[in-house]
Amino acid sequence: MLSANVAVILAAGLGSRLNSVSGYLPKPLVHFEGVPLLQHVMTAAKQAGIEHFVIVVGYQGDVVRRWFAASSLRTTSVTWVENTDYYHKKNGISLLKARHAVDQPFLLMMSDHIFEPETAASLLRQPLHKHEAILAVDHKLNCIFDMDDATKVVCADDYVISIGKNLKRYDAVDTGMFLCSPAVFNALHAVANNGDCSLSDGMQHIASNRKLRAYDIGDADWQDIDTPEMLDFAQLQMSVHLSHLPRPEEVANV
Repeated sequence: MLSANVAVILAAGLGSRLNSVSGYLPKPLVHFEGVPLLQHVMTAAKQAGIEHFVIVVGYQGDVVRRWFAASSLRTTSVTWVENTDYYHKKNGISLLKARHAVDQPFLLMMSDHIFEPETAASLLRQPLHKHEAILAVDHKLNCIFDMDDATKVVCADDYVISIGKNLKRYDAVDTGMFLCSPAVFNALHAVANNGDCSLSDGMQHIASNRKLRAYDIGDADWQDIDTPEMLDFAQLQMSVHLSHLPRPEEVANV
């Protein structure tokens, strides 16, 4: 079995649907409860046991790096990866850009998904075998704020069978958090079409080989933040779980 103390965070996208509240800042630096989204993700992951981060940046990546250098996280071990194709290609390419920077099992997270630290810690405790990935899934379908936007999942016998945004029948949703072996990079290469692929395409390839396991997060809360409405909903849902974060007045400005 494999263990992980490294996290890859995908933070390259434009985040254009948040422009009305972001002031055109890169999405990872949009504030939630006075703290940048990326700081939420990194702080919770560190509390869960992550010691090193590989962060893939694209849109205004220099601004993200400058924020980090001035933040309370600046002594954290980070490898920065640039995705210059962020505008034209899907998120699977962001992960593929990190291939040279990680050669061991890793926690995969999105820079715009807020979660409880214990969710990541529990996922990290799951036994991971070679060539596998484990997806943290949420079966609480009645709690999903925007089901149309969610990536749907079909599970059977603790395995993911199907994953995608357009599934008509499903029993869970993708929380955006995975425990991965390096085999995920081979899967993304296998499904790439004209040099492009989505993360869900790669995970479907792994699922088709019965190597994508499902980890049920149970009663834990999380929220994907893609729109101002999702941001407002997260403030109602997640505020109780944020005691691990610094006070807003201690947060670095861009």
